[in-house]
Amino acid sequence: MLREEVTQDQSTGNMKKPRVALWHALLARSGTMTYIPIIVVAILMFLGTSWQFFWLHTDAARYQCYALSFWMGGSAVKLLPSVQCEFLPATTLSMPPLHALPLEYPPLTLAIFSPVLFAPLAYYQMAFAIFMALTAVFIYWLLLRYAPRGAALAFALYMLVGAWGTAEGRFDLIPAALTLLCVIAAERKHWTYAYIALAFGFLLKIYPLLFLPALFIAEQMDAKRLHTPGSPLTIATFSGELWRTIRGVRHWRWKNTLIFLGIVLGVTGIFALLDFQGAVLSQASYFANRPVQVESTGSSLLFLATLFGDPVQIVYSFGSINIISALGEPVALVFEALFVVGYLYVIFLQWRGRLHITQACIAILLVFIVTGKVFSPQYLMWLIPLLAYSGAFDRFWLIIWGMISLVTTYIYPYLYTRTLNGLDAPYIPGFIEAVAVRNTLLVLLTLAYLFNWFQARKRQMLPDEATQVREV
Repeated sequence: MLREEVTQDQSTGNMKKPRVALWHALLARSGTMTYIPIIVVAILMFLGTSWQFFWLHTDAARYQCYALSFWMGGSAVKLLPSVQCEFLPATTLSMPPLHALPLEYPPLTLAIFSPVLFAPLAYYQMAFAIFMALTAVFIYWLLLRYAPRGAALAFALYMLVGAWGTAEGRFDLIPAALTLLCVIAAERKHWTYAYIALAFGFLLKIYPLLFLPALFIAEQMDAKRLHTPGSPLTIATFSGELWRTIRGVRHWRWKNTLIFLGIVLGVTGIFALLDFQGAVLSQASYFANRPVQVESTGSSLLFLATLFGDPVQIVYSFGSINIISALGEPVALVFEALFVVGYLYVIFLQWRGRLHITQACIAILLVFIVTGKVFSPQYLMWLIPLLAYSGAFDRFWLIIWGMISLVTTYIYPYLYTRTLNGLDAPYIPGFIEAVAVRNTLLVLLTLAYLFNWFQARKRQMLPDEATQVREV
């Protein structure tokens, strides 16, 4: 009897060994097995995007219109189906080559949209998906090399669950990769590289600009050029401590900030020579005039107001499905005020030494997304690389972020594809409720991160830090 039990234990142990070996191979920092997760995820995301490869009203279809009209002139859109580029202003159709710039995107995004033009026009979106798949592999490689053990695998998992239907149909992975490079460089004190990466991230997507103050503070604190308040900090001592900090402005390092501004102004200036309106004013006015989008946090309040007699109208404008209401502007103003308060609180925490650069960037993004007038499913991709890099894949994060990701994927693409008319999507049973649940979870997660509930900001050691600990 005893011999049978020993034999059974040995067989169980022998079965576990291959599983353990496989798990360690997937978590390794090098080797063929290491890249299997991202290859599988990239293929699945390709399939998740494939249903819209030949649709004419997708984001990637717009990218093709922008790239063609810029390089070949507005008349080149005649090479495409007539309805694909009908969103372009009539003035664009008469523009010569090198003058038509994107309406809602910074002009440097043409550097992303253009290389895929080498593919046959009918297969542009398919080629673009492959381009984004390679970008995901690049981020995975960065995390393997510079992030805590398991971060790359967490990135692959988060991308599959939260960006299955969007990752390879949008260009957001590229600015996300640049912000990750910025954080990696900053944590290793390569400040010039960090500012350069941030500058190009901003030139592709507006949101990385929000990280500039956090990066500047981190640089000054590393150089011991920034006064940080002692503890405890009270209302009575706050003004004095703040004045001592500002008074040290003469000793702050400005070289890298000037490099950042030089890159931004230089690139923008080149495009402004071609089209000042498109290079400078278009994106700002586009964002400022947008109404509340149907998936934003504010939309949940507007839908709730309909129960008390305030009507809403669903419209398609500014490239998204939006909600028009008499309360729309007041709600947007309230959320803008909340963003300012939340943003200043993040900077305050960093000034106090409570947040390092990675945590500050994550907190800023959470506040920005939760309080924004627009929520698009691809916004999760802005956060996913930073979350993986910070080690946000313990039980708390796997549960909360996993739920947010699942509900987001349930909303898009699942609910949106239940109807042929996107304007009917908010009226599909479960749509408003799913948006409210997702937004509530995001608000709770943002508060948990800001106030460190459940140790939400806890992070794992980076490879360099782990090596130093072993040496000690």
